[in-house]
Amino acid sequence: VSSSHLQLAAFALGTVGWILCTVSMGTVEWRVWHVDNTTIISSGIAWVGIWKVCFISYLQVSPGYKEQFCHKFSGYDSSIPTEIYAAQGLLLIAMFTGLLGLTATIFALRNVYMGITHKTLITRFFLVGGCFYIFTGLCVLIPVSWNFYSVAHNQSIAFPPSYYMPSSPVAQEVGAAIPVGIVAVILLLLSGIFSLLYRFPVTTNAITK
Repeated sequence: VSSSHLQLAAFALGTVGWILCTVSMGTVEWRVWHVDNTTIISSGIAWVGIWKVCFISYLQVSPGYKEQFCHKFSGYDSSIPTEIYAAQGLLLIAMFTGLLGLTATIFALRNVYMGITHKTLITRFFLVGGCFYIFTGLCVLIPVSWNFYSVAHNQSIAFPPSYYMPSSPVAQEVGAAIPVGIVAVILLLLSGIFSLLYRFPVTTNAITK
């Protein structure tokens, strides 16, 4: 047990990182667009996520009330940039591989804390969990970095007319999902490194297999 403090920390960091990865994937605020035409986008701000684009509109709403309109991206829409579709796929993979990493770490920690001294088995599961954490972190890092680059260069998106969105904003900024994703990457990579550092203690009383 005394030799697995780093791996226990890896499990905690990996759990938080995986949760933040899920939060980032479901958050619509990846890019915040500022538009000058407020006829339909009443607030002048639209949120571009990896699954949909949303904005506040006062049209067809009683005075004093507002409504959020969202348009989900279609898989057949070629106008949506590659980094958005890449983010969808990579973050789904990250959710799955992160869960595998947590499962492997839980199994290894269970053996450690129950006193099951299967050296090879425990070490392998910590290594597998660490590799999954690192792979998950990289799967999150790619779309986060790619979309951050797009925001920094104020890249446009040729939305279909039915979206009621301009093809380019007056300005755009990073939404909440990107910093959440960055924190998730850091935690997942740290978790993977901590898991890979495990060394089974060698004692005269231990029976190893």
